[in-house]
Amino acid sequence: MSLTNHPFIIRVYGICIHREQLLVCDEYWFDTYMTKFPGGGLEFGEGTVDCLKRESVEELGQEVDVLSHFYTTDVFQPTRFIPGKQLISIYYLMKLKHPESLPVSKEAFAFEEKKEGAISPRWLPIAAVSEKAFTLPIDQKVGGMIKKRWPGIRTTFE
Repeated sequence: MSLTNHPFIIRVYGICIHREQLLVCDEYWFDTYMTKFPGGGLEFGEGTVDCLKRESVEELGQEVDVLSHFYTTDVFQPTRFIPGKQLISIYYLMKLKHPESLPVSKEAFAFEEKKEGAISPRWLPIAAVSEKAFTLPIDQKVGGMIKKRWPGIRTTFE
């Protein structure tokens, strides 16, 4: 099987909690508004932690410390935007090196203009985290897991 015909898409995401708020990214891709975790696609030749570090710099303009693995997709999940591909998503707990300097929006989808690849980070209070806060199915599952585990994972970020 050639690499170009590979049936898997691997995405790596970061879970960042600061002052009892979860970092989310409002984005516009494929003519769709979506709320998701920061992160993105694994590139050939890079490891998953390196992918998350690169994506954090690209999306957030921030370096991060990757703390620990949180979850990897354990069910079949077809990709939403690329037919015939299976999505594997890997989530890590992470810490921003300079959380106070991250430019964030107070409102969802606060883009300067609606264009492919627009992104706007925002802090979501832990009390508002739920499966419904996210657009994509695996992010929804992870949002529910965070809400359920929050008291137990809190010390990781302090």
